[in-house]
This record gives sequence, structure tokens and C-alpha cells, in this order.
Amino acid sequence: MRSNQLFTMALSLFTSISLSAQSNVRLAVGTYTDGGSRGIYTYSFNQQTGKATLLDSLETDNPSFVTFSSDGRFIYCVNESGEAQSAVSSISHNLTTGRMQLLNRQSTQGADPCYVAVKGGLLLTANYTGGSLSTFPIKTDGTIGPLDQQFKGSTGGPFMPNQASAHIHTTVFAPGSRYVLASDFSHDRILRYRLADGRLTEDGVAATMTAGSGPRHIAFSHDGRFFYVMSEVGDRVGVFSWDGSRGTAKRLEEHQADTINAHGGADIHLSPDGRFLYVSNRLQHDGITIFKVNKATGRLTKVGYQPTKRHPRNFGITPNGRYLLCAARDDNRIQVFRIDARTGRLTDTGHDIVVSRPSCVTFCK
Repeated sequence: MRSNQLFTMALSLFTSISLSAQSNVRLAVGTYTDGGSRGIYTYSFNQQTGKATLLDSLETDNPSFVTFSSDGRFIYCVNESGEAQSAVSSISHNLTTGRMQLLNRQSTQGADPCYVAVKGGLLLTANYTGGSLSTFPIKTDGTIGPLDQQFKGSTGGPFMPNQASAHIHTTVFAPGSRYVLASDFSHDRILRYRLADGRLTEDGVAATMTAGSGPRHIAFSHDGRFFYVMSEVGDRVGVFSWDGSRGTAKRLEEHQADTINAHGGADIHLSPDGRFLYVSNRLQHDGITIFKVNKATGRLTKVGYQPTKRHPRNFGITPNGRYLLCAARDDNRIQVFRIDARTGRLTDTGHDIVVSRPSCVTFCK
């Protein structure tokens, strides 16, 4: 009898520890540092309770966009500044403690880098004011090598002054294929690059948006059959089918995400189960538009709108799909919303993470 009780207690303790480990995920937050922020912050985020615990902070200038390496041992961030100071940084990240240490920086040679993506030994930055895409090798120790290639965006869109000069806002690796896509903001196009042996080759235009849209961020479906584009100026979501073997796309439909034309479309993400798509809208009537996804066709149906605090520049969804964290930059906080698994709608938990001018939230998955 005694041995059975001890076994039951040990099993219960093991299960509790195991569930606790699964519940806590690592969260990194990037910020603008003109309002008192130190730079990057790491947290332990509990996916069951929706509460965050601060682990560490690292002082670095304007790390407005951050991403983890695939194994979580490194964090890469842009340093969004003018051309002379614009950079991308490599940071070591302790998976146990969340502690960070700056390893090195490289110039992006393009002003105001605003997006960074990594895959294997290649790092990409989108340089907004510089109107360019920069590529860098990642060394085996996680540090970044000097700039290897750079590609320019173009103009041609009608919305002035936003589209008067070239801007690249996003660079993404297409899943399961040898292509990279980039948003050519000022020409309302999605550019395509062929990837081979760690280098890119220009390969034309993958897709076009409605004139004056200003494509900003791109999200792929988890099976790689579709991608979605959030436009900044037009506040529209474009839906495209994608053939990864050929690198070809076809526009299926377009939805207005913001009905008051605030010209402030921002971020876009799919829920982990692929059933819902979320996009953020800024400048007026700040909030997040919620779409239901037909996973067979990729098409969308608008099902809700969740008001947020001011300037929801970026947001992230927990790996278990239970919470959406919204970086409300101008209210100096990250709102934590609970996601209804059935309807996709959001409920504010009140578990705000208070931090100066948050601009990016990302999870180590």
C-alpha cells in the first residue's frame, strides 16, 4: 500500500513538472528606445495562465524587430536607425535563464531596417527607408558575417508621399521551397528571389496588389499552399495561392480589413491550427480584424474586430494557440488576449506586460 502511494505521488509530481515545462515558453520583445526602453527583453510566458515573468533585458538601440534562431540559442534583431547607424545584431540566448549577450553587429547598408528573417546559415533584412533587401551569412558560432548581397525595391504606386521612394518592408522564406518573397511596398508588388547555396537571384514578381495598397507583411499557411499579404496604405488583406515547386502565385481575393481608411495596416498572423487569420490596424480605430480561414480553399470570412490600445504595430500568438499578445506601442504595453478556440474571437485578460514602446513580440517555438 505504501509503495503504491509513493508511486502515485511521484507520478503526480512528474506530471506536474512536465506540464509546467510545456506551459512555459520563451518570449522576446523588441522596442524603440527613444522613450526609456533598454532594448530587448526576454520573458517566460505561461501558456496556461497568460502571465509573463521578466527574465532579462539587453541594452541596444531601436531593436524594432527580433527573431529567434530555430534552436532558440540566438536572437537576431535589427537596429532601426539612419543609414550610418543601421545594423543587424546577433545575441546569444540562454535557454534556461533567458540571459542575453551581444555577440556582434553588421551594417545593413540601408537605412531603417525593420524586419529580419533567418533560415539555416542565411539572414535577411528589409531596409525600409533604404528601399533594399540585404543578405548576410550566419557563422557556426551564431555571429553574423558582413553583408553579402543587396537588392533594391522600386516605385510606381500612386499613393503620395508614402510611395514616392522605394521601400522594402518584409522578407520571408517560402516554406518547403527554394524561394524568398519580399514586399515591394512602393510598387504594390511581391518580389520573388530564387535561393541556392545561401545566395539569392532576382526572379521577377510573384504577385501584384491593388494599386496604392503598400504591401507590408506576409504570412504563409502552414501547408505552404497559400499566403496572405497585409497592406499598410490600403488596409487590405490579399489572398494568394502558391505553388512552391514553381514559385508561382495566383490572387484569389482581397478583403478590406479597416473600413475607415486609416492607412495604418500593420501585422498579420495565422493561428497555429490555421483556422483563423488576424491582422492589426493602426492610426485610427486601433484594433485587430479576425478572419475565419477555409483551409481547403484559402479564402477568408471576416468574423470579428477587437479594439486594442494605441498603435498595435505587431503581435504574436502562443505556440499552443491560446493567447494573442499585441504590442500597443503608443500605450507602452503588450496586451494579452485569450483566443476562443471555437470562434477565434479575443478577450482581454488584463495581464498587460508594461514596457516602453514595444514594437515586436516573438516566441521561441
